[in-house]
Amino acid sequence: MNELALLVAATLSAGTPLAIAGLGLLLNERAGVLNLGAEGMLLISAVAGFAAAYHGGSEWLGFAAGAAAGAAVAAVFGWLVVWLNTNQYATGLAVSLFGSGFSAFVGIDYVGRQLGEKTAHAVPVLADVPFLGPALFRQHPMVYVAVALVAAAAFFLYRTRAGLVLRAVGESPQSAHALGYGVRRIRLAAVVTGGALCGVAGAFLSVVYTPLWVEGMVAGRGWIALALTVFATWRPGRILLGAYLFGGVTMLQLHLQAQGVQMPSQFMAMLPYVATVVVLVLISRNPLWIRLNMPASLGKPFFPGA
Repeated sequence: MNELALLVAATLSAGTPLAIAGLGLLLNERAGVLNLGAEGMLLISAVAGFAAAYHGGSEWLGFAAGAAAGAAVAAVFGWLVVWLNTNQYATGLAVSLFGSGFSAFVGIDYVGRQLGEKTAHAVPVLADVPFLGPALFRQHPMVYVAVALVAAAAFFLYRTRAGLVLRAVGESPQSAHALGYGVRRIRLAAVVTGGALCGVAGAFLSVVYTPLWVEGMVAGRGWIALALTVFATWRPGRILLGAYLFGGVTMLQLHLQAQGVQMPSQFMAMLPYVATVVVLVLISRNPLWIRLNMPASLGKPFFPGA
């Protein structure tokens, strides 16, 4: 029972950066912008967050630096694809490649360094409840913040006028423009907000989850977060479910290795990515269902004068 509680706790921790990054990408796509640069943004924000936490001595300073770095990279990406109408696919891939190389370059001095001793977190009273305490109530505060962000995003998208406008921009930017809404400004705001969320996710990886910096430490989580938006059919609540599913698969392979399961380590390490491919294949069997849920103008440029 204790091992199961620890597995659940590890699943929540592993799923948190995926949930936050996936939520950021969902906001991008709801506005009609496809951002394939999540992997690069996560890497840049991870090294920025680690550097800030290392020199500033505060993990919250690391989160702030990660969010700022992610927002800055997203702003450049948004300027290119929203104002200059560059190809979203090519620009996103360029951001991903740039982020990989840039983070490796600026992070050379931080390889091998570690942050100070981690602070133990626990919810008073609830942390002492058998099974539920170790599983749910001894998490880092960002785990609970991720759940709150998903709830806030769902409320924003489906219960507020601003959320309705954002979804309208993703469905029919021409109609939104005809009604007097600044489609480009709304898309840029969504991209920057999504980048900031990806930045927080990257900082969580290097400041809390690891906590250290090594080149390429994001290890494909940006692509998994991107796949989560399709898995969730662009709904915030399902982002959280998918993130914990993939986080659970990641932790399960480590748990099985610790239990002495005789399987090649390479096979165990690829389980999360196999799960991602399997889920996408299963979802793709019903293309009509995807088309009904996908923002109609996703990946399409908008020309105000057209």
